Amino acid sequence: MRKAAPTKGRSAIHTSTDPIRVLHVTDPHLFADSDSSLRGTVTYSSLQNVLSHIQRSGWGADLVAMTGDLIQDDSREAYDRFCELMRPLGLPVYCIPGNHDVRAIMKDALASPEFHYCESVIHGNWLIAGIDSCIHDDAAGRIDDQEMERLEKLLDETTADHVLICLHHPPLPVGCKWLDQVGLRNGEEFLRLIARTGKVRAAIFGHVHQAFEGSHDSVQIIGTPSTCRQFKVASNEFALDDNPPAYRRISLHPDGRVETELIWLLD
Repeated sequence: MRKAAPTKGRSAIHTSTDPIRVLHVTDPHLFADSDSSLRGTVTYSSLQNVLSHIQRSGWGADLVAMTGDLIQDDSREAYDRFCELMRPLGLPVYCIPGNHDVRAIMKDALASPEFHYCESVIHGNWLIAGIDSCIHDDAAGRIDDQEMERLEKLLDETTADHVLICLHHPPLPVGCKWLDQVGLRNGEEFLRLIARTGKVRAAIFGHVHQAFEGSHDSVQIIGTPSTCRQFKVASNEFALDDNPPAYRRISLHPDGRVETELIWLLD
């Protein structure tokens, strides 16, 4: 697979006109036991099938953005399962926590060089920033004051021309009444901040187990379905649907354009 050399704190040398290619993979909900299931889906096998599809596809990615809910059972062993599945991709994996993750365990489990916890990276003229939007013991999200200040500093100080932000919770309503009650509670504050600099081109999220594409002040807001079970679109109450696992390919062009392709595992 094609790889670009990332750097922290300064721009990587990038002379190609090719886009930066990001795999958005989210909400695998793994267990310590690889045979355990969530709502009828064996999550280990489901993620394994997604990653096998990625490897077979030949789509040359630069990195993986994993936007939370890596695990389901609060165990270190589940994170070990995650790492063993992701390593064969041979790509850096940038992770942020979801409401089912345990931050301290997750951070320790992702200490290997190929994994990154709530870090930012510059590829070409793009900054890709991971932001923690979780509240302890709450399915809803909120970017706390310290994290918001960190994001503001990143945006103010970056030398990159364009920015992609990764978080777990949707900053906009997705049109599902019960899911909108557990979205990002300070979404308006977040959206005002990212619009202010004029550099943020897109924000991607997980959490909702369904596809979403919207915009706010020319910033694309993009949600990707889970690698396991999906939630029914436009439902007032909790409901599952029969859509298969999915992931998203994102191309970040040097001129700031963002192109995405949603991939459903239909076979």
